[in-house]
Amino acid sequence: MKILAFDTALGAVSVAVRWQGADGEWLLCQAHEVRAKGNAERLMPMMREVMGEAGLAVSDIDRIAVTIGPGNFTGVRVGVAAARGLALASGAATLGASSLAVMAYQADARLAALRRDRLLAVAVDARRNSVYLQLFSPGWHAAGPPQLLAAPAAARQIGAKPVIIAGSGAELIVRALTAAGGQGEAAFPDLLPEARSLALMAPDLAPTQPLRPLYLRAPDARPQAGTSLPRIGP
Repeated sequence: MKILAFDTALGAVSVAVRWQGADGEWLLCQAHEVRAKGNAERLMPMMREVMGEAGLAVSDIDRIAVTIGPGNFTGVRVGVAAARGLALASGAATLGASSLAVMAYQADARLAALRRDRLLAVAVDARRNSVYLQLFSPGWHAAGPPQLLAAPAAARQIGAKPVIIAGSGAELIVRALTAAGGQGEAAFPDLLPEARSLALMAPDLAPTQPLRPLYLRAPDARPQAGTSLPRIGP
């Protein structure tokens, strides 16, 4: 199996290719760049670089895995559109994973025995005192869907269970938990999804068809008032 994975959902762009060599050993090539903007422009060149290093063409790929959100509206749209286009061209199956699930996979691996079967929450700062939140039981298996919640509501969702909260919204949720009489441990505030982790997760993901972006909040951009053109015709 040959897997192409990529992510543009949050503050980085990353691409990974994972495949089995002639001896059956799994091999992986990857690239990851933290970027404030320009993910759309960087994705395809990075993909060409990684595929070239691996010596593979798009036509060789069996599975295309992508983060479907939540995250930056444009970044999510770019990633899903790229996966759809590549799947159409190659015939590869598409796999979608939440950006928070990929982050949970990474956090769980980094915590290892320190987690001690505690609930894992991934919280990404969504501004306006709110977070993108998803909860995970032991391992990286989701205990619920991704949600957009105000900090107090996120604390109520977690409840009194022992929890480790990873991501840029972790401290916000810890403060809300403390105010509500609960406890939480914040970890990895700079955590971002990485395509390498998505490629490692891919064999356990079911094909996603049709592949759709996961938008939990409408885009902030709005048409400027008074700038629309009059409709022509009936």
